[in-house]
Amino acid sequence: MNIDLAAATPPRRQVLLRGAGLAVASALSGMLAEAAAQATGAATAPAPRAGSPLAAPGAGAPRTAETAPRQPVLFIGHGSPMNAIADNAFTRALAEWGRQLGRPRAILMVSAHWLTEREVQVSTTATPETIHDFGGFPPELYRLQYPAPGAPDLARAAAKALAPRVAGIDATRGLDHGAWSVLRHMYPQADVPVFQLSIDITRPGTYHHAIGHALAGLRDEGVLIIGSGNVVHNLRATMRGASDSPRGMTPWAEDFDVRAKAAIDQWEAPALMNYETLTPGALMAVPYPDHYFPLLYALGAARQGERIRYVYEGFQAGTLSMRCVQWG
Repeated sequence: MNIDLAAATPPRRQVLLRGAGLAVASALSGMLAEAAAQATGAATAPAPRAGSPLAAPGAGAPRTAETAPRQPVLFIGHGSPMNAIADNAFTRALAEWGRQLGRPRAILMVSAHWLTEREVQVSTTATPETIHDFGGFPPELYRLQYPAPGAPDLARAAAKALAPRVAGIDATRGLDHGAWSVLRHMYPQADVPVFQLSIDITRPGTYHHAIGHALAGLRDEGVLIIGSGNVVHNLRATMRGASDSPRGMTPWAEDFDVRAKAAIDQWEAPALMNYETLTPGALMAVPYPDHYFPLLYALGAARQGERIRYVYEGFQAGTLSMRCVQWG
């Protein structure tokens, strides 16, 4: 079932809103002026950490579903919705990343902004709408459309791949901003079919990792699997007016991001699944796991020993980790 915020009790509603688009408006309102400046090119983001720029494209033609059907798997730290219209180091890295990846057959997106309870759902919409699941942002953000087609057949195949788990079907679900705000930079023509998988927020980390593992076979069918969230995401602890930075501006944010990277490098899946004990400040870094769980789907879909590449590293608003990872 989709989460019904209106029917939730006040304490429950407050928790659920942390994973919904409306929470973005209240917690990130102080970021709007700076993000708007970035959108017009008035602000220049600092370069990401050493080693984070994309490697130069390899020789030969770009990979496509026809020439190299096995796709990598990605995790993207999407940050504020304002990144959809910003011109900064992060969005430029996304654009270059998309050019290097080439055109997959389809994209399976696991976004922090589609949460369900006690079940997983897949979207089988043939023409998904662009969902503006946030409030209090500039009008130009609400005018944006990302008219990518859906992939109903592949979505149903993904549902079958989860057996014996039963996945629900949502034939009307569109693309939330965790999906389109990054894809409009990576695939600006909106010509790659996209479908989404919901996150059952009632389940532990082990469950989400297992779902990712069950979906890994889709990579061999030309499907690019992407988890979209943030490794460190505490909206109440963001810093108003803070410039983009190569490191977190609080010890708890920086420590968690660095420890998560080390665990990724060492294939420490159990440590990442039990994120609450990853660092002493873990519950400040991840007070609610909606944005963290997409990392576990990507990690589960990766294959042990695959090349790991950090396409972008850095922070926005002081404490939002924008870490982006590619496996394969």
